[in-house]
Amino acid sequence: MTPEQKQALQEHVKAIAKILYEDTSPERLTSLAGIEQAVRNQMQKHVMPEVGGFFVEAVTGTTAGYQRRLKSILFELPITSKQAIELEVEPSSQLSPYLETCCLRVNANVSYEDAASDIEYFTGVYISRSSQQRLVHRQKFELPTQEHTVEELSVDGGNIRIRTQSGEVCAWLGYKAISLHHLKTVGTSFQDNQVVIDWVNDQLLASTVTCIGDGHDGIWNIIDQLAPDVQRREVLDWFHLIENLHKIGGSQKRLKQAQALLWKGQVEEAKALFTGCQGKQVQNFCRYLDKHRHRIINYEYHQAEEICSIGSGSVESAVKQIDRRTKISGAQWKRENVPQVLAHRCAYLNGLLFV
Repeated sequence: MTPEQKQALQEHVKAIAKILYEDTSPERLTSLAGIEQAVRNQMQKHVMPEVGGFFVEAVTGTTAGYQRRLKSILFELPITSKQAIELEVEPSSQLSPYLETCCLRVNANVSYEDAASDIEYFTGVYISRSSQQRLVHRQKFELPTQEHTVEELSVDGGNIRIRTQSGEVCAWLGYKAISLHHLKTVGTSFQDNQVVIDWVNDQLLASTVTCIGDGHDGIWNIIDQLAPDVQRREVLDWFHLIENLHKIGGSQKRLKQAQALLWKGQVEEAKALFTGCQGKQVQNFCRYLDKHRHRIINYEYHQAEEICSIGSGSVESAVKQIDRRTKISGAQWKRENVPQVLAHRCAYLNGLLFV
């Protein structure tokens, strides 16, 4: 901007400010917050749509076609059908792309009702609860394909509350989540494990992929389908292993000895400490060790040499973050909407909600 342009702009800005000030009720200008809100409202009503319309016309080089108004952070933005085509705005869209993205980022974190309130407070533009919901459900949220090699992942599951018929007890159904550790990416599937299985297998996988999970069969049924057997390094989550150990109770000395042995991957030596013990918890734990023997690595060595992670904290954290949206107080979801709700939350967590 040249000095002459700056001077001209300042003169116009002062003239605009004077007109807007004279048109504003003094009762609205008793605090800085009031001034901020009044200025924004006046600018959105009288100035920003005109400026935005000028930019649109200058960029597209046309004013042809029928005119409509889009809700925008500039308030109500005039745009013609030809301009919309040039700017790749959907014919049926009532919101500008930037405002849509603002809505998607907010309602990925709070209820649609709260999102409507927050968006109005943040932008000065009201988008109703139902419009927020429709916006989410017409999106196509794709699980991302990474350019970098997947070296490590973990698998876990969560639950989501499903809406039932009036008078019936609500149902909780499970979903599965996979976290790609180094890529900080999470994917989910609801009642259809093949979705996340195919997603992982479509990635560029390292020659040895570390797959971490707890002791649940459902987790390992998924991992069993991720890459060929020879390509997987299966690791039983250390913290779940020790949690199960301490369910035995009894002698703390023996538990500490068993933990020290398991830390080195010495399963038989750890089991030997419980020889002669007949308690149900001991028997369950020994069966647990036998079942996951090939997944109990030398944790001490693998951690010291930084070969791989020893816990599934990455995916457990992701599940908790997903649940922060899906388990908002009182939330119940139509079963058919759950995959889209999960995909929306993952898109936000994966940093994909940008213009």
